[in-house]
Amino acid sequence: MKNLVEELKWRGLYHDSMPGTEEQLLKEVTTAYIGFDPTADSLHIGSMVQIILLVHLKNFGHQPIALVGGATGMIGDPSGKSDERNLLNEETLAKNVAGIKSVLSRFLDFNSKDTNAPVMVNNYDWMKEFSFIDFAREVGKRITVNYMMAKDSVKKRFAGEGEGMSFTEFTYQLIQGYDFYHLYKNNNCVLQMGGSDQWGNITTGTELVRRMGGEGAKAFALTTPLITKADGSKFGKSEGGNVWLDADKTSVYKFYQFWVNSTDVDAEKYIKIFTFLDKDAIDALIEEHKAAPHLRVLQKKLAEEITIFVHSEEELEKAIQASNILFGNSTADDLKKLDETTFLEVFDGVPQAEIAKADLENGLDIITVLNEKTGFFKSNGEARRALTANSISVNREKIKEDFVLTANDLINNQFVLLQSGKKNYFVIRVV
Repeated sequence: MKNLVEELKWRGLYHDSMPGTEEQLLKEVTTAYIGFDPTADSLHIGSMVQIILLVHLKNFGHQPIALVGGATGMIGDPSGKSDERNLLNEETLAKNVAGIKSVLSRFLDFNSKDTNAPVMVNNYDWMKEFSFIDFAREVGKRITVNYMMAKDSVKKRFAGEGEGMSFTEFTYQLIQGYDFYHLYKNNNCVLQMGGSDQWGNITTGTELVRRMGGEGAKAFALTTPLITKADGSKFGKSEGGNVWLDADKTSVYKFYQFWVNSTDVDAEKYIKIFTFLDKDAIDALIEEHKAAPHLRVLQKKLAEEITIFVHSEEELEKAIQASNILFGNSTADDLKKLDETTFLEVFDGVPQAEIAKADLENGLDIITVLNEKTGFFKSNGEARRALTANSISVNREKIKEDFVLTANDLINNQFVLLQSGKKNYFVIRVV
């Protein structure tokens, strides 16, 4: 077997593991799982590390299991939280589980016929019939309260962060631990992986496997570091909030821009973590970038690779075209290819004005448009001078003073893009 742990280390994807984990992965095909809590009906880029970890596992010949926490999602993981989570109702939970399954299916082929084909499971399937009394007898008696209290996620809450912890959340690590035992027993799963904040929950699972699995039962744990930005701020957020893996929540253009706008320090780290480029290719890119940082070679390659992985090559091309609208030599045809959402995102923050569609029926002379109808220019004289200087464009095409704006000039039947010089933009919305 190829050395997965060695690969994870140079990529910056390794934080810690239990003794014997690396040896287990080198010895034989190993089944491992990662859990995803259904707190929303999609996943954002904060989950990308764990998705990529499962893909690496598969690529190295092992079998990945993606567990969607239909049962644990009803409780909420206290790890890294200072307050009790709001409990989700069953309808919301079912919607979230379906959404997460749909996202994961884009990265792992759960219909594959490979011997190490990925598997998807939902812990609600085995927890729904488990009575409280049976759980207390079979699982609760195996782990002492002292052991559970020693976990960081519990200690921090008891030390005064937030309002303490309910019994409901206190049991979370037992339920997650039982998931590991269930998968050990039914799927021959001997390794659980997750972020470093999951270490306490994961090791509770390894302990349950050891205590419930019979003589010789062994289980292992491996964690990844929590990703941060170079400035110490939280990874995975943009000014508009979470960066989601679904285009209807975060457009492909915005997704692409998030990575393109990475700092040099972050891009050098992210390209190892979030792409599958080999070490030689990445080292060469880093050297190329250092020779000419202004070309942003690292950022562009990072954005290209991860946009293709999450969306597609076709969607990447559209995102690049949209990016070039502001920074490249785009044409009117390029503009007209933009859907409404992307158009508005490309020109987010650009001044806007509304014109009634009826005003365009007989056409509007450009002087009236530039001054009276939009205020793009403060006076007719200023507008005329700009037109005489050949610095005004409508939808990326230079115009003269005799230009008349009509409904035929509309982008998506509702927008007109005005431009003065290279960088001054103005959007007309026709209503």
